[in-house]
Amino acid sequence: MGHPAPAAPETVRDGQTALIKAITEAVHEGDDRTVRRLLARFAELATIADLYALRDALDTARPSCDGGTT
Repeated sequence: MGHPAPAAPETVRDGQTALIKAITEAVHEGDDRTVRRLLARFAELATIADLYALRDALDTARPSCDGGTT
C-alpha cells in the first residue's frame, strides 16, 4: 500500500491560488507579457492538480461565445 502524497502547506496553496487568479486576470486583460511571466512562475510551482485548477479558472473567466444565452 502506497503512502499518499503530502499536501502542500496552506501558505503555498494560498500563493498558488493567488498566482492562478493573477494569470486569469492577465489573460482577461490581454496582457501577454504578464501572462508569460506568470506562467513561467506557475510552471516552477505547478502540480497536475494545479493545471486543472488553472483550466477551470480560465474557463470561468472566458466570456461565452453565445453572449450567455444558453
